[in-house]
Amino acid sequence: NIMSKNVRMALLILLPVSFWFATGVLEEDKIEPPKAQKTLSSVVINESIAEMISPTISVNSVAISEKRVAVKAKTSGEVVATGVRQGEWVKKDELLCRLGIVELNRTEVKAPFDGYVENIVKPGNFIQRGEICATIIELSPITFVAEVPEAKIKDIFEGLQVKIDLITDETISSNLTFVSKSASPATRTFRVEAEFENVTGAVRDGITGTMHISTQPILAHKITASVLLLTDEGNIGVRTVNSESKVEFHSIKIIKDTADGLWVSGIPQFSNLIVQGQGFVENGQTVAVTNLASL
Repeated sequence: NIMSKNVRMALLILLPVSFWFATGVLEEDKIEPPKAQKTLSSVVINESIAEMISPTISVNSVAISEKRVAVKAKTSGEVVATGVRQGEWVKKDELLCRLGIVELNRTEVKAPFDGYVENIVKPGNFIQRGEICATIIELSPITFVAEVPEAKIKDIFEGLQVKIDLITDETISSNLTFVSKSASPATRTFRVEAEFENVTGAVRDGITGTMHISTQPILAHKITASVLLLTDEGNIGVRTVNSESKVEFHSIKIIKDTADGLWVSGIPQFSNLIVQGQGFVENGQTVAVTNLASL
């Protein structure tokens, strides 16, 4: 049948064409549009270089006279004369008290060393043998005594420089001359001492002040509090950008808090510190960097 042959021929031609068309359309439908390139997060960094600083430990202190001696009478009798008055300076062997009873060179009480007369019996008073005629104190050198907490004693040793801000608004400089090896059982603190050559006697016995002990120098960065971050684990630190433009986190320790910034340790000596945008990036993330100096 001629018609049947023509129909078969048409189908043989049409089927491949239809398959190609259908396949082409399907394949074209599978073609995905190109993805848009992801924009990097931007941060501002500041090039920070660590410096050597001496962390300071500040503790309350009090001045104590090196010598305080109560000079006693060797006999009994009425005080008939005193060689000096309270508050005056005396030289060694200078007369303090003279008693009214003669007893073989025991009528005179003399100063055992150079110093200030803290207290003295007034004439007319009767004193017994062994009672105090006067109290003499030596003010040079004078020793400032303080107590250092046990958590900080590992950084303290003899010879360290100290500055003492007295309650009188005066400041003196000295060095630690003694560091105790044993803690006080009651306070768990360690006694430290710093001698001061108080030649003029200007620093009085018992005066208080704040002792600032300069410990061994360490490398530290000066930062502002605004760059600090607190992790979910409770660690305080900062974020930096490394040479591959990736974000890093560094836990820090605050060494010194000053009016114009914080001195901290724990950051590499040469660091690109993130000062803007640190709260919007993650550790290990690649970022676009702008230097603070260029803004």
